[in-house]
Amino acid sequence: MRALLSTWKTGVRLLKYWKVVFLWLACLLYLLFQGGKTSLMLFAMVNLLAGYWLFVSLWGVRRIQGSRTLLSADGEQFLLQAGDRAQIRLKLQLPRLMPLPYIIAREVMRRHNGDSWVFEDSVVPQIRGQAELVYNTPPLERGQYEFAGTECRSEDIFGLMEHKGEFQAPGQFRVLPRTVFIPHWQLYSRNSRLPGPETAFSNSRRESTQINGVRDYVYGDRISRIHWNATAKTGTWKSKEFEHESLPKTVLVLDASTSSYGSSQQFELAVSVCASLLEYGLRERISMGLCTLGKELRRFAPAEGYIERQQMIQHLVDIDADGSGSHQRRLDEIRDFFPESSFFIWISPAGDQTAAAVLGWARMQRMTPYHIQVTTPGQGAGMRKSRQTAMDPGGIRGVCVSSLQELPVAMGGGTA
Repeated sequence: MRALLSTWKTGVRLLKYWKVVFLWLACLLYLLFQGGKTSLMLFAMVNLLAGYWLFVSLWGVRRIQGSRTLLSADGEQFLLQAGDRAQIRLKLQLPRLMPLPYIIAREVMRRHNGDSWVFEDSVVPQIRGQAELVYNTPPLERGQYEFAGTECRSEDIFGLMEHKGEFQAPGQFRVLPRTVFIPHWQLYSRNSRLPGPETAFSNSRRESTQINGVRDYVYGDRISRIHWNATAKTGTWKSKEFEHESLPKTVLVLDASTSSYGSSQQFELAVSVCASLLEYGLRERISMGLCTLGKELRRFAPAEGYIERQQMIQHLVDIDADGSGSHQRRLDEIRDFFPESSFFIWISPAGDQTAAAVLGWARMQRMTPYHIQVTTPGQGAGMRKSRQTAMDPGGIRGVCVSSLQELPVAMGGGTA
């Protein structure tokens, strides 16, 4: 269909050129055989019009240049999460004193998975040949986006001939996964009692007596926590920030196998759960790593730093569910990557048998397994009961979520 449409447009364009050639030949023959001032003036006017068409075709739209600015939909710093819109500002610069009534700009935005969007709009150039086109994209999903070449076309002031031009204006951006605020995770709670010999120590996040800085006062802070010198200097209440006792390292293992997911929405939920846990770990200063079982097995060692955590988030931007093979076999190939006595967080929609095999392997490696099972809406209640029956007797804990809004409650704190 596209080939037929392109062929038809090419035929229409060639027909217009042949009409101009036929008009010029007709005026030339009229001048040669009829003569007189009328035929001479008519031939001169056709030559001027043909020269104008040639000038616009060679030095008009074909010489157009442009630059692109990317902003969020509210015009602030460009940092997008899935579901947000992007505002695109395209500045066009034509050769000066080029009489064009309008310009139609057409852009193609492509996603890393092959999806594409076409944006087309018209703009009227100013006297100096400048024009600006502003438009908003639809809500974008997680991924990496880039713009192809921008195509511009316009007609002359008589509306007889159409001219085209194209320029390259680099524009690439990334949309981060959806995340949700997790206020509390029972896995790190002082009252959490995980079974097994590898959890013989307390998992509480107790504070030490070593001061680590100053923070804003939070309602409920004790009088002994108030930093009086900082409060006097700034004029606002400040509290002391103490270092925390070290916690076991945590490794998030994201199942990115094709056979595990029934829909793309289910995989997006798993990625969003993983990104939300990474933000929680950064906020609570937990040494957290990441391992993804996709087509390419990627590993990020546990760390507390912001830079390392951003590398993990950026990896989740364009990951796809393209893995294959046995989960247990692939994990066994990199068993040296997982530290002993660490938390093994398995994020997958896998059922009881597959999950039991993977989590059982984690226990054999002297890790504390924890399963976050992602399901589709409507399956959460039934699967939650089945996994409690199957996992709790074996000493393995976990939760089941069917939407991102359920995650804070499932992890043990806050409201959705």
